[in-house]
Amino acid sequence: MDPMSSVIVLILTLLFPPIGVLLLSGCSIDFAINVGLTLLGYLPGLLHALYLEYIYYSRREDAAHGSLTVDRAPGIYSDVVQRGGYKSLRRVNSHDTSAQSH
Repeated sequence: MDPMSSVIVLILTLLFPPIGVLLLSGCSIDFAINVGLTLLGYLPGLLHALYLEYIYYSRREDAAHGSLTVDRAPGIYSDVVQRGGYKSLRRVNSHDTSAQSH
C-alpha cells in the first residue's frame, strides 16, 4: 500500500473502526471481534483497530526490508494481518547463519 491509501484507511478507522479492520483483514474473526468491541464502545473498537493496523503496517515494512518476525502478534487471528498483507513470505530467522554464509 502506498502512503496515501494508509492515510485513507486511518481516516476511515477514526470514523468507524470496523471499516479499517475490514479493509485490512477482510471478513475475518478480527473483523467480528472489532464489531463487538465497537458495539461495546467506540474507544475499545478504535484501540483494537489501531493495534491491528500497527501490526499490519509494521509487518509489511519488515517484509519489504527482508526481515519478518516469526512470532505471531498476540490477539490477532487473521493471517493476512500477521503477514502484512502478503500471501506468503519466507520467514527470516535471526539465528539462521546458513543463509549468511552463502
